[in-house]
Order: sequence, then C-alpha cells, then structure tokens
Amino acid sequence: MITRDEAQKLTQKVLGLTSFPECHLTLTSSEQAYTRFANNGITTASFNLRHNLSITVTREGRTGSTAVNDFDDASLKSAVKLAEELAAIAPPNSERLGAVGPQEFPSTNDLDERTAAARAPEMIPHVKTIIDAAIKEKMVAAGLIERSLRITSIANKAGLFGFHRSSDSQLTTTIRMADGSSSGWAGQPSMKLSELDSPGLAAAAIEKCRRWKNPQRLTPGKYTVVLEPTATGDLVRLMTPAFSARNAEEGRTFLSKRGGGTLLGEKLFPEFVTLRMDPFDARQPSSPWTGDYLPTRAMTWIDKGVVANLAYDRYWANKTGKQPTPGAFGGFGGGRGGGGGGGAAGSLIMEGGSASLQELIASVERGLLVTRAACW
Repeated sequence: MITRDEAQKLTQKVLGLTSFPECHLTLTSSEQAYTRFANNGITTASFNLRHNLSITVTREGRTGSTAVNDFDDASLKSAVKLAEELAAIAPPNSERLGAVGPQEFPSTNDLDERTAAARAPEMIPHVKTIIDAAIKEKMVAAGLIERSLRITSIANKAGLFGFHRSSDSQLTTTIRMADGSSSGWAGQPSMKLSELDSPGLAAAAIEKCRRWKNPQRLTPGKYTVVLEPTATGDLVRLMTPAFSARNAEEGRTFLSKRGGGTLLGEKLFPEFVTLRMDPFDARQPSSPWTGDYLPTRAMTWIDKGVVANLAYDRYWANKTGKQPTPGAFGGFGGGRGGGGGGGAAGSLIMEGGSASLQELIASVERGLLVTRAACW
C-alpha cells in the first residue's frame, strides 16, 4: 500500500507536470480481501489491490478531469495532457471558486490495524459459525465477509495536502430452507472485523427464515411499518440530500417551504429523533475532510425532531454569506474512508427511542417488518 511519503512524492511529481495554474489530485489505494460462501461451503476467496489517481486541471474557469491507474512517467504525462486538452474545450464554470489552500486536518481514528491486515484465517471462523448454525437447523447458508484498507490522499497547487487511512469490514448472510420455500437475511458493517457478531447474524437470519416459511398474500392498504436498522440506514441516506441548503432554498426538497424559504428551525419529526454527524465517534468514524476539502467537524441536522442545520458547500455559502458546513455537496460527501472527495456520510448517527426491535414489533397489531430498503 502507498505510504504518506510515497503519496506526497507522487502528487508533487504530477503537480509539476502541468502549467495550468490550478491542479487538484485525489489519490486512492484500496486493498480488499473477501470470502464468499454458498450451499454451506466456501466458494471464493479473493485478495485485490487497486490504485487510482484523479487529475483535475483548471485555467480561466475551464476544467478538465481524467484518471489513471498506471503511475509510470509516460502514463502520468499522458493523463495530465488529456486533462489539459479536455479543459481547453470545456465551457467556463461560472460557479467555480478558487482552490483550497493548506489545511490542518483532524485525526478521526478511522483505522483498525488488525482489520486492515486480516486475511482468510481471521474471516473463516465467522463463516464457519454461520454455516454450522445453518446445518444444525437443516438450512442452507450463503453470504459474504470482507474487509478493506483504503488510503486516500489529496493535493493541489495551492499547497493543500491530506493523507488518510481507513479500514472497514462487513458480514452478510442469507439462510434459506433446503427446499427454497423461505429465506432470511442479516448483515452488519463494522470498522473492526473483531466486532462482527456472526452468531447473532446467524440466529437472526435463521429466525426470519423460520418465521417466513408460509408467506401470505398482502392486500393493498395502509400498514404500520417497523424498520430494522439496515432499512432505516438505507432510507436516511436517501433523505440526506434534502439537507443541502441550496436544494432546499431553491425549492427542490421536502425542507423547502411552500412559497419560498426553508423549514429550518421547524419541528418535523418526533422529539426522540436526532440525526447528527460525528466523524470522531468511535462507532462510525470517517474522513478528516469534507467534500470541499475543509476540515471535518461534528454537526447536528435534526435535534429532537427540529431541523437544526442545512448543509452549505463553499459556493452556496459564499453566495449567501454563510459558513461552509461538513458534508455539504448535495449528498453529504462520500462513504466511509473519504471516497473520492471526502465527506462524512459514513459518520451519520440517528438517535431514536429506547424500545427494542422486538418491543416495536409487539406494539403493532397489524403491520410490516422491513429488513432492507435495498435502494441506492
């Protein structure tokens, strides 16, 4: 994997290859190991390493971008030349702001060394736990366990440089009846591989498979819905672009007020609902920089049901006289580890009531339990 020194040397080399006054680079290096299983046995084990360098150059408001994954001199020079050629034919961007200068990025502790180095010997015990549980119930298990190490580095001609390492892991499984008449799904992401609860996931998937053996036709109508955590997370991620200040102020989200303005400061949710972003929370840390390459920080979007803040990117903040906020380019930035542009989507935390999933289900006379929203 690329080290901080190697990233700095590579980016400085590429910055020196263009005569354009502005050049921004995003270097990513990812290492992934995973094991797939199906029919109560391991089917695939893989390890891969990928590198990518995104190059964006700007002159007189005209911008061109390209990417390259070969880092020899000839490939780098060719990529820079192509970006410059694309900039020459691009129309000027009237909303473009100047490049961000040097920044002091905080540490977000988004790395677990044991997870980052894990291979099959650390992952197979989790797989074995699930398969053994399925066999005991005369069921059939399939799924995936994976871990990743991601390195992201950013640099530009204005003196900006950032380097970040992050780890991630996840375990998902589908357990079905041997005759295929029913199935149950369960999954869990975690920065630390050691915190994956394979016995709990196996038990959850088996219980769903058993309960859903005889599906019933559902007639159209109104139903109370209980969302499992994964489904809730899927829907919250879809909701976050609505918090873009620009989208809301231009009347394009549910936070836009009829006739103009926004619903900032109004209570739209139950008092027990709080949605916040904390890149320093040990449960779900994230990139040290935002999508605009500014230092990240904690932010509350919904506070006890009240819309507390909207997200301002650099352009809209400058236009409206506000301060830029983290996670502020329409979709709240990239995912865990910073992605191509950073952001803090991975650190979204939704706080709610104290009732357990089983208590919520018991409180519903007739309704639906949704495991996954399965939307992107």
